[in-house]
Amino acid sequence: MSSAFSGRRDGIDSFDAQFWDERFAANFTPWDHGGVPIELKNFIAQAAPCATLIPGCGFAHELTYFRSAGWRATAIDFSSTAVRQAQQMAPEWQAQILHADFFKFTPDQPLALIYERAFFCALPPARRADIVQRWAQLLAPQGLLAGYFFIEEDESAESAKKGPPFNITRQHLLDVMSEHFTLLDEQIAGQSITVFQGKERWMVWQRR
Repeated sequence: MSSAFSGRRDGIDSFDAQFWDERFAANFTPWDHGGVPIELKNFIAQAAPCATLIPGCGFAHELTYFRSAGWRATAIDFSSTAVRQAQQMAPEWQAQILHADFFKFTPDQPLALIYERAFFCALPPARRADIVQRWAQLLAPQGLLAGYFFIEEDESAESAKKGPPFNITRQHLLDVMSEHFTLLDEQIAGQSITVFQGKERWMVWQRR
């Protein structure tokens, strides 16, 4: 697949906030769903509100939905440009949209849920284990990680060079997650944007 998030250039990659600042400043956001996907709406309708974190929130569409449903949700992004734009789009929730580094951020209360969308696949594959470990550190035991994963069976070295987004095979994802999480639910996403079409799965994982 093409490098739909990228337009990469030498000397900067997706683990650098500048990579994302440049894209938000240029209104180049092909990963943005533009709303709240149906699986998340169904999840929110069926679950009890709890302390929730949305890492790599981008425009933070989901934060507004969580908050309007009574959830104690906080959205973070390490791109200051993304945070500024998200705060402008949702001024009533701007205090819950924070400029923060996921790997250093400490919530003000224990987390029961982390929501994932185009964050795991946006960072370099070499950081996958770090992301999973940080999810586990942030969540209380039995807490949930719910969201979307970019599953594609071609995970060759050549394919990996084309991201972000960086695909992962289902088996590799299970292997990476298995130390800290148990898979509770999985289904093909029904409203994926073009870059993820047919390759995005809604998954709910439980922290061990």
